[in-house]
Amino acid sequence: MYFTDRGIEELENRRGEEEVTLAWLADQLRMFVDLNPDFEVPVERLATWLARLDDEDDDE
Repeated sequence: MYFTDRGIEELENRRGEEEVTLAWLADQLRMFVDLNPDFEVPVERLATWLARLDDEDDDE
């Protein structure tokens, strides 16, 4: 188990039953980066990865 799994598990346990839009998630990610600018690159990578999940051309 990675250390980050604890946060993911907490998120699932606390908010797993909620339904959210991707627009809401994008707003939360922007707010997080505004408050924690050191995390700009990892958040950008996560957002890009999520946005391209269905791209068949990006097998890299």
